[in-house]
Amino acid sequence: MTYQEATRQTPVVLVEFYASWCPHCQKMMPVVEQVKELLGDATAVLQLDIDENKEAADYAKVESIPTFIVYADGEEKWRRSGEMDGNELLAKVQSFM
Repeated sequence: MTYQEATRQTPVVLVEFYASWCPHCQKMMPVVEQVKELLGDATAVLQLDIDENKEAADYAKVESIPTFIVYADGEEKWRRSGEMDGNELLAKVQSFM
């Protein structure tokens, strides 16, 4: 599955680009897991390691990690890099649902 296909899995998709060696990414892991759990099957949540998904990271023009991108109907609607509050991330995803 290509990155473009993956961002169309469900009407709204949250993508996180991270790296296993990134301390900010490690801090966000439990936050993203909680957001994923709260969203359930309503939307897809993709977590992509930039070292293993370089082509997708290049396509998405990821410049820092972690980077969060929300796609709605296959189009990028929102993007933010760095650590953030889980409630804020959840609310942002839900605002496009």
